[in-house]
Amino acid sequence: MFLHDVDYDKFDIGHGDTLTDPLHWDDEPFEALVSNPPYSIKWAGDDNPLLINDPRFSPAGVLAPKSKADLAFIMHSLTWLATSGTAAIVCFPGVMYRGGAEQKIRKYLIDNNFIDCVIQLPDNLFYGTSIATCIMVVRKSKNDNSTLFIDASKEFVKITNNNKLMPDNIKDILGYYIDRSDFSYKAKLVPNADVAAQDYNLSVSSYVQQEDMREVVDITLLNAEIDRIVAHSDVLRRDIAAIVAEIEGE
Repeated sequence: MFLHDVDYDKFDIGHGDTLTDPLHWDDEPFEALVSNPPYSIKWAGDDNPLLINDPRFSPAGVLAPKSKADLAFIMHSLTWLATSGTAAIVCFPGVMYRGGAEQKIRKYLIDNNFIDCVIQLPDNLFYGTSIATCIMVVRKSKNDNSTLFIDASKEFVKITNNNKLMPDNIKDILGYYIDRSDFSYKAKLVPNADVAAQDYNLSVSSYVQQEDMREVVDITLLNAEIDRIVAHSDVLRRDIAAIVAEIEGE
């Protein structure tokens, strides 16, 4: 917090296990939550029979896998949100498409209209990992029964060996989020029924079409150019044959 110029009297840090022994009980619910939990760490999961009855996890009817606690952190954040609150959680990309218990938790989140937006980030953005992570935005109160998908994978500036979100990049991403509508190759507002039809796959690439950067070839013009080259080649062949015949005649 000091490194981000936040004075000591503006924060309260507690050292504990968020999933099994969360702190700050006296402060929740929160209007805003920002979280970057560790990716795919192990936790007790169903080895601890008390966790399935924990009010943070029980609504989904299933616990996150013991080897991948990602969605347990999301369920924790959702539970501690105020009714009008918003949480933004940085996620490992596998959370968006893996099957089993994780798919069942995504089903719970979509069917209850808790997922507001999924943002695909560029790779090589965070210290210590080069993978392209995502941000899942969850809310308890939404105005529509849809999920917004934003492809921000190209929103960066390369600095030395890392990529960085610059103010203009952040402004663009925020603009797509606030506008909450379709934007070619950047954003897609998808009805939750359509997400369900995709087996609750939340990968941005499944909904936002990638822009085809390949050169567009006009076949008609290409054929015309080939015909011109062939005709020119025939003329050259005749000219060469005439020159050869003249030489042989001499």
